[in-house]
Amino acid sequence: MQMDATYIIKRPLITEKATWESESKNRYSFIVDMKANKRQIRAAIESLYDVRVERVATQIRKGNFFRTRFGVAKKSNWKKAIVHLQGDDRIELF
Repeated sequence: MQMDATYIIKRPLITEKATWESESKNRYSFIVDMKANKRQIRAAIESLYDVRVERVATQIRKGNFFRTRFGVAKKSNWKKAIVHLQGDDRIELF
């Protein structure tokens, strides 16, 4: 199944840990589509940001439970991709 790069990569994940890893270890975190595999994620990052990807690690994160006035609800599960870039390649997120 062929997906568009902007459909695969939903948004960058900006946290303290992700910011530290991008500065020191050249790794960037993104929230991606649940159906996307590592090859599709690699191709999407390379085409959107014009960088060379060394490897991709993915995680499926479970949605949290939270209380509402009507009982308990659950947020959706989401997929996280950690992208390792080659050499001196950098992504300017902001």
